[in-house]
Amino acid sequence: MPTYTAPTRDMDFLLHDVLDIAAQPIPGYDELDRDTTRAILEEGGRFAAEVFQPLNAVGDREGCRLENGTVHTPTGFKAAFNQLREGGWTGLDCDPEFGGQGMPNLMGTAIGEILSAANMSLSMYHGLTHGAYSTIRAHGTEAQKALYLPKMVACDWTGTMNLTEPHAGTDLGLLRTRAEPQDDGSYRITGTKIFISAGEHDLSENIIHLVLAKIPGSPEGVKGISLFIVPKFLVNEDGSLGARNAVSVGHIEEKMGIHGNATCVMNYDGATGYLLGEPNKGLRAMFTMMNEARLAVGVQGLSQAEVALQNAVAYARERLQGRAVTGPANPAGPADPIIVHPDVRRVLMEGKSFVEGARALIFWAATLIDRAARMGDKEAEALVSLLIPVIKGVCTDRGFDTTVKAQQVFGGHGFIEETGMSQFVRDARITMIYEGANGIQALDLVGRKLPANGGKALMAFFAEVKDFIKENEADAALKAEFLDPLKAASKDLQAAATWFVQNGMKNPDNALAGAYDFMHLFGHVALGLMWARMAKAARAALAAGAPDSAFHEAKLATGRFYMTRTLPETRTLLARIESGAETVMALAAEDF
Repeated sequence: MPTYTAPTRDMDFLLHDVLDIAAQPIPGYDELDRDTTRAILEEGGRFAAEVFQPLNAVGDREGCRLENGTVHTPTGFKAAFNQLREGGWTGLDCDPEFGGQGMPNLMGTAIGEILSAANMSLSMYHGLTHGAYSTIRAHGTEAQKALYLPKMVACDWTGTMNLTEPHAGTDLGLLRTRAEPQDDGSYRITGTKIFISAGEHDLSENIIHLVLAKIPGSPEGVKGISLFIVPKFLVNEDGSLGARNAVSVGHIEEKMGIHGNATCVMNYDGATGYLLGEPNKGLRAMFTMMNEARLAVGVQGLSQAEVALQNAVAYARERLQGRAVTGPANPAGPADPIIVHPDVRRVLMEGKSFVEGARALIFWAATLIDRAARMGDKEAEALVSLLIPVIKGVCTDRGFDTTVKAQQVFGGHGFIEETGMSQFVRDARITMIYEGANGIQALDLVGRKLPANGGKALMAFFAEVKDFIKENEADAALKAEFLDPLKAASKDLQAAATWFVQNGMKNPDNALAGAYDFMHLFGHVALGLMWARMAKAARAALAAGAPDSAFHEAKLATGRFYMTRTLPETRTLLARIESGAETVMALAAEDF
């Protein structure tokens, strides 16, 4: 059976040696000294390993079942969820006004990775609730916030987001769910939503659905969409639960993975709903939740790669097969452990260099979110908005790829359910699809995020890269191994952006055909920047005589692998982008 150990040492390195969070001017960061963050991470890791992880295979095997309108979660999920609530983990980075602990998003992100790696399906129930909490907090009235948020912070009540309908996926302008105004100011919500994660379950007293719908007479398309709070049980003014609302589960989807999370078809049959935010501004309000969810899905991609890689490394150290070509590494045994073989090392190094780079990128993005939220920093907000589709798309694409390669290390045993590697592959696969399939992330990046405000956010990212290189180029070893490759990759990214400007206006297909490659090119440069920053921190620690020199030497070796073996892929991606749309669009639809 698989095991999981939270990567607290790597997280500690990122928080304090790379990001140096205690020295940042972000309110609340001054309280995040090394002892404090270490205690939080280690306790979170213990909880995840002892409570969440043992239920991961149980959830995969049992799944959820629908009986008499109620969804029953797998054995042990309810008890574990109660322990999560009682430990205060659900409100770690929520507003103290509503019962949260008020910690920065950065710490919530770190704990989110740990819990997701231990049990992705179970962690989704409170993860979705956090997104609904954030949306109501940002757009709700004071009365709505007071009524719903304390219970949601504690996860006495959980939350969902309801966007997708059977006839319309990403194109929300086609949605048909309607909201008819009532004399008391409420609305009657009627329609069907599909693919609703955690839409119904037995883990909480109430479920607060956030539902996109159209008010009669509203403008056509996305400009006429409003957002509504639709509770499973109506809530009285004093916060007590009232009658069951006219919302029900029509079906639980049978899925490839995340079996422990109930993915539901939700039917709204004249359910009572309450407008959240302004009429016809629902999509803007929902993007509060969607942006948070997209970052969280990027974390999921990382988390499944991390746990799969951990188990692959353990197996590679133990599995005896063949002999090292340079001579026996285990002469007393019948064969050598497969970790001696270069191709196995290649697979493990590809996974390790991705996982550690992705964690650094996600943590950096979390600091930008905190800077924007706690300091009103608009430049940080624009930069993280640019990075979100990159993080969601690249971290889930490469996260899934890492789980597949980790499974491959097990050979035929990886294809047997008993080893548990199949679950990581199957669970990771959804991350590339939901919260906007990764092709949509690429289109969002190229079509919306790049040109926003005249491209200022992209220029800010290039400035981050350029300034870091300039500030550190006096270090000859760092320059040769990390800065020069980063500069070359950054030039490829700039060339791609320039090509879009020169060719995308004449033929928009040129930009859209290259969008996916551009997203990954951007991801490579972002990860390259992270590895350059980590290399600088590791070199400084070694120069200062850090006691755990092996950790920092391994960090540098992993970074060198990324810069020499992976980052050069930017050249290929640029060539694909510059080939344009002609060959992509050459065939008529009937010729496929």
